[in-house]
Order: sequence, then structure tokens, then C-alpha cells
Amino acid sequence: MSEFSRQVHKVVKAIKPGKVMNYREVAEAAGSPKAWRSVGRILARNQDLHVPCHRVIKSDGRTGGYNRGGERVKQELLEQEKRTGKTALGALEAMQQRLLNN
Repeated sequence: MSEFSRQVHKVVKAIKPGKVMNYREVAEAAGSPKAWRSVGRILARNQDLHVPCHRVIKSDGRTGGYNRGGERVKQELLEQEKRTGKTALGALEAMQQRLLNN
């Protein structure tokens, strides 16, 4: 994993439940302000459930893609975290299990 990828993961792990950052903000916080597309590619390949990539959205406010079930799942996770202020990790694991069983 590249140093930039490690920085992206670190920044995304620091996003609190119920909060979001956009790809550009993550790129800036990771030290490469113009690398927002790279942030998207890094997060699209992310398999670590402890890196809450669902908390990263497009700069226009739309959710964007999500590698663990698509935009609908991403939106549900964000809404749940906003309501509860708690991580949706358990809900994500349950949703993934349902998808695998279908």
C-alpha cells in the first residue's frame, strides 16, 4: 500500500459517525489536494471494514458509489449514523450477510 493510501485510510478512519467529508477534502487532508480521483479509486478498492469509506461523498453532496452494496446501502448507513451518532459497522456487516445469502 502506498503512503498516500495509508494517509487516505487514516483520514477516513478519523471521520466521526454522522459526519461526512468529500473526496476533495480527504485528498487535501491526506496531503495531495488535487488527488481526489485517486481517493475515489483507493476507497473503491478498500476491503477493511474499519475504514468507513461510506462517509466520503461527492463534492456536490450526492453519495456517490459504494463498494459494499451500492448507493442505496451507503445512504442507509449514513442516515443511520446521523440518527444515532454511532458507527454503522454492525449494520453494514448484517447488510453484507443478507446480500451474500440472496
